[in-house]
Amino acid sequence: MPPEPLSAHDIETGLRDLPGWRLEGDRITRTYRLPSHFAAAAMTVHVARIQDELDHHSDLTLGYDTVRLAVNSHDAGGKVTGKDLALARRVEAVAAGHGAQ
Repeated sequence: MPPEPLSAHDIETGLRDLPGWRLEGDRITRTYRLPSHFAAAAMTVHVARIQDELDHHSDLTLGYDTVRLAVNSHDAGGKVTGKDLALARRVEAVAAGHGAQ
């Protein structure tokens, strides 16, 4: 059974505990700045592993010293679900360890 899309209120409430994350259209997004390209690449690999563990994948973009995520749930019609907030929480948990701001 596909996950249920969250209401705007539920998304807003979920984002309160995720600094830097915001709703853009039908996705939640976050851009992290890192101290170097190598740190950004390492974080990208770490996030990719988390996504594989959760079997839930974002659009993940590596820049020179940035990592950007944009995520929604395709199996919920491209809307934000609890799976997206769970992924964001997991990424937040590891970001500081990579020097991300």
